[in-house]
Amino acid sequence: MAAPTLRCFSRGRWFRTPGPPGVLLLGLRESHSGAQGLLAVQKARGLFKEFFPERGTKIELPELFDRGTANFPQTIYCGFDPTADSLHVGHLLALLGLFHFQRAGHNVIALVGGATARLGDPSGRTKEREALEPERVRSNARALRQGLEAMVANHEQLFANGRTWGSFTVLDNSAWYQKQHLVDFLAAVGGQFRMGTLLSRQSVQTRLKSPEGMSLAEFLYQVLQAYDFYYLFQHYGCRVQLGGSDQLGNILSGYEFIHKLTGEDVFGITVPLITSTTGAKLGKSAEIDHIMQLHDKEPEKRGPQKRLAAEVTKLVHGQEGLNSAKRCTQALYHSSTDALEVMSDQELKELFKEASFSELVLDPGTSVLDTCRKANAIPDGPRGYQMITEGGVSINHRQVTNPESVLVVGQHILKNGLSLLKIGKRNFYIIKWLQL
Repeated sequence: MAAPTLRCFSRGRWFRTPGPPGVLLLGLRESHSGAQGLLAVQKARGLFKEFFPERGTKIELPELFDRGTANFPQTIYCGFDPTADSLHVGHLLALLGLFHFQRAGHNVIALVGGATARLGDPSGRTKEREALEPERVRSNARALRQGLEAMVANHEQLFANGRTWGSFTVLDNSAWYQKQHLVDFLAAVGGQFRMGTLLSRQSVQTRLKSPEGMSLAEFLYQVLQAYDFYYLFQHYGCRVQLGGSDQLGNILSGYEFIHKLTGEDVFGITVPLITSTTGAKLGKSAEIDHIMQLHDKEPEKRGPQKRLAAEVTKLVHGQEGLNSAKRCTQALYHSSTDALEVMSDQELKELFKEASFSELVLDPGTSVLDTCRKANAIPDGPRGYQMITEGGVSINHRQVTNPESVLVVGQHILKNGLSLLKIGKRNFYIIKWLQL
């Protein structure tokens, strides 16, 4: 039985990475000439790292994509285990890869690992993940689906180009594993895998040589990932798995499993793992060339980094999310009163998470001293008064030294009816004024 589709987005109109900042993300804005050359272009740009198998198949991978998208759309999937309740920057390159395929007219699947997350993928890890309770995994899976759906919607809004796109489907592998009986599964699937081959995987070898060793649950992870690939091949015609470069061994297990059972060829594509400050130089589009030329002239302005941050934020959180992030940046790092004036009280709460929040009525003649005391920001008595006179208090990024100064709307109280009170270097208080 086909797994239920949690949500399918059809085309309609719908961190640092290795190399120059922004080259991969900004490349989303470039138009595709159908599927022709998609693999070669993204390999040259550095988004795709390895193809498997490269040769020796009946239809080789480039031919699979270059023989006409309209008549032969392919299906590509990538897995995302809900080990946390949100996407993180490490998922970005894989998602960009899926988006490129979708924009070229192919169908893509984001597979949430509601079942496999309970085992834990040992790839790239030096020790076993902490076991998650079933309800925690289900909650994380729901949140992960919401995050994926939000990015799909943002991608549609930001990059629609008038061409026919493929579909974007979100599935959860718990849909088929929860119906499996252990003994039946092992009898049907386990006999297709050879222990020597599984033990030879680099992720397994690394863990077996570690002091902690490797649990049976982790060891079987590659078997379940291989079965996921087989299930999607059988029910969705999926012939390509996309994953991080640390997933090559798991992808290979899936290839061998499917080829053994069906005689058909499937393929794997890896994307680079996001690293810190090192990595190979990637290709650049003309737009990115311009950004990098400006960076070479004035590196202290960090133009490419800011552009990359803006593009990632917009893709993940949408245009309003980017606007909010810019307001928060100006308010927090540039002490901008203008930014504070257009922020909502919710944005201020999120920006200054440790800040106390108060709602106060503005009585006639309310002074700086009155405000500080009503907000419980300073101690009673002479000490609180002295803190103001000594310059330890600021309102809306402006230092106040006269405790008796009466609050002025537009100076101490912003147009949005808020005041940001700062005591010392790190203590913030948000005040929302009522009855203005």
